Amino acid sequence: MWNRGLDAMLGQMVQKGRLELTWPDGSTRSYGQPDSPVIRVTMNDPDLPRRIMLNPDLAVGEAYMNGHLTIGDDDLFGFLGMLLANLRAGHSHWILKLDALLRRMMRRIRQYNPASRARQNVAHHYDLSGELYDLFLDEDKQYSCAYFRSPDDTLEQAQTQKKAHIANKLLIEPGMRVLDIGCGWGGMALTLARDYGAQVLGVTLSQEQHKIATQRAREAGLSDRVEFRLTDYRDVNETFDRIVSVGMFEHVGVPHYREYFRHVHDKLTPDGIALIHTIGRTEPPGSTSPWILKYIFPGGYIPAMSETLAAIEKEELVTTDVEVWRLHYAETLHCWYERFMANIDKARAIYDERFCRMWRYYLLASEQSFRQNHHVVFHFQLARRQDAVPLTRDYLYAGQNQITNQRAAE
Repeated sequence: MWNRGLDAMLGQMVQKGRLELTWPDGSTRSYGQPDSPVIRVTMNDPDLPRRIMLNPDLAVGEAYMNGHLTIGDDDLFGFLGMLLANLRAGHSHWILKLDALLRRMMRRIRQYNPASRARQNVAHHYDLSGELYDLFLDEDKQYSCAYFRSPDDTLEQAQTQKKAHIANKLLIEPGMRVLDIGCGWGGMALTLARDYGAQVLGVTLSQEQHKIATQRAREAGLSDRVEFRLTDYRDVNETFDRIVSVGMFEHVGVPHYREYFRHVHDKLTPDGIALIHTIGRTEPPGSTSPWILKYIFPGGYIPAMSETLAAIEKEELVTTDVEVWRLHYAETLHCWYERFMANIDKARAIYDERFCRMWRYYLLASEQSFRQNHHVVFHFQLARRQDAVPLTRDYLYAGQNQITNQRAAE
């Protein structure tokens, strides 16, 4: 029964590309276009068809992690890309539609993130060994989307450009008080203090990140200008001229959106500006992959612009600018993946082969989601007053235009 059901699902779903599947009994079936390059997949567990039918997303990810599903030439990128391309083209099956519906119905429960649960969720991912992140991140440990002005930019260049672009949107002036919500390992806070003269408070729930960020501030001689607290942003009582949040909003959870933006409003001075950098979806509200929830980001969710702006509007904040970065995160993830694979032996020494397969699946599935599955990055610039920022966006590119003009004159 399960084999017949999965066979029917694949026959209906795989219409772009070509999949050649070897079943646990050794038989082989082909799906899709005969003249397309073939992706060969083997199921090594007799129970796998049943698990895929009951929970497709979770079962496929776990099967790859555990070696119960193997791919010819280990072309995981091609396999995931083919599946997502078919789903984006609307090639689905009633099982997949029912699965998506059930996930939508449960999303508010799964995204309920009070402070205690938020700490547990953060620890699951961000308190992994710091050595792991050193294997694939840039020197500043930026664990969010970089900004590629050119395809030739290195990861280090693109991450530096990301921070500068955000700082320009914040209109930072020396002496300003800045709150960095979800400060990671401290790179943004240290940059705003060192290069822009700001006084920065960074908050995180990760003990590992807090320890490293504090050490970095001390080593850089910036402890008098940057403070890092191991606390929830909801427990911060001061007000600030600027608020920045990079890659944290994905962990807030839909039930807490209004609460989050209420705190942004209340913690901003009347003339203050906030910049929220978050992964987003260019489609209506949805749900999170069960595999991602279980293994990578428990409590995480990628918001639609519609549900984000609906919360912003109700908390008396003015949306002064919205920018959409499309393929920048795909390129960032590609860089991370190449660096991780170059250091995979070191990763195995820290954890094990199963962990490495999990991390590889995470990085490649995420990259394909940005290439195939409506995922982008949103920048929401917010203020309490309409005139808090200039009338045009020219100020964002003044430095860049000056450099361009200088080069043209040379």
